[in-house]
Amino acid sequence: MRRPELDHILTAMLKSQPEVSDLLFTVDKPLQVEAVGELQVVTTDPEIIKLTPFQTETIALNLMGDNPWHLQDLLRRGSCDTAYTLGNKARFRINIFSQRGNYSVVLRKLNTEVPTLDQLNFPEIFKLLPREKTGLILVTGATGSGKSTTLAAVLNEINHTRPVHIVTLEDPVEFVHMHDLATFNQRELGTDFESFSDGLRAALRQAPKVILVGEMRDRETIKIALSAAETGHLVVSTLHTVDAGQTINRILGMFETDEQEQLRARLADSLRWIISQRLVPKINGGRYALLEIMGSNLRTQETIRLGETEGKSFYEIIEASEPFGWRTFDMSSLEAYENGKITEETAMLYCTKRGPVTRGIDDLKKSRGEITHNMGSLRMKAGQANGRPGAPPLPATLKLK
Repeated sequence: MRRPELDHILTAMLKSQPEVSDLLFTVDKPLQVEAVGELQVVTTDPEIIKLTPFQTETIALNLMGDNPWHLQDLLRRGSCDTAYTLGNKARFRINIFSQRGNYSVVLRKLNTEVPTLDQLNFPEIFKLLPREKTGLILVTGATGSGKSTTLAAVLNEINHTRPVHIVTLEDPVEFVHMHDLATFNQRELGTDFESFSDGLRAALRQAPKVILVGEMRDRETIKIALSAAETGHLVVSTLHTVDAGQTINRILGMFETDEQEQLRARLADSLRWIISQRLVPKINGGRYALLEIMGSNLRTQETIRLGETEGKSFYEIIEASEPFGWRTFDMSSLEAYENGKITEETAMLYCTKRGPVTRGIDDLKKSRGEITHNMGSLRMKAGQANGRPGAPPLPATLKLK
């Protein structure tokens, strides 16, 4: 298979379904795409009923090109990350990995247009993130929850408003930023540097004001990122954690117990924002971003230093700071349900605490005059109302609504 043939197949897969997010090549399966969270089979001419090991390996080699870093990663570690550009049609982030002696390929479609915060329809408080001059901003969530898109929008805002030097360390480069007021240098793991810690250490000598770290994968990267945040840089990065509390605990868990006290103090001083995201299905198709937003104040700094206790959890701190624009996933779920973006089932499935969300949904239904239960009408049979068989009937049938 040659590159033009591969490009033809990729183009056909993109056109097969609306809103394609992922393209999958797996041995003994046909061509597949993921659209709106579900896998769909792609029919081609000639039809590919089952991919062979030779076909998936050929596709993988074509996608890697002649980059020796990616080939070494694949052979030594069993997987590699790369990127691919399909002319002017699309860009992909790619993971190639071995399974049961064969190779599989997953391509994540990337937006070629760098998004803005206004296009993402995020709350107004997001406008505060690009204004930060120093410190650490973390965007967290599961794979495919839109972390890279959010960070790209934040950097895009900085690009159009501040004349600063921005260095990005990515795996691979996803959104290509054009120079505006800011100057961008985008570096790719495996091509421009060997590890995030090495790239971050080198970035400190490249006179940046803003540093993007694709992912905080190890303790060394976190230590250097904290040092950069403490020495006048704005560091933005991602973690695969579900909320603010787990993010703090994940960072602390990478260090020994005797190191954690000092790390807590450094983290409390450096952390500016934690944004957690969950993409959920919308009522009319597509996906909607639920957000948890936690900033930095005296309560969050104290809780980072001393740890969470009863009445002083990060969840409760975010709840109390709602007037400042902070929000929990439960608040986001209720807001999305109230605005008709998601169903009640989705709100319950993706919330953090079901109790507050259930009560909130019931209150919304009552305010709309909707039924809040499904018990229907209950009747008590005459003669059994007082619990004695054969008792005289009540004057009227008793109904409980």
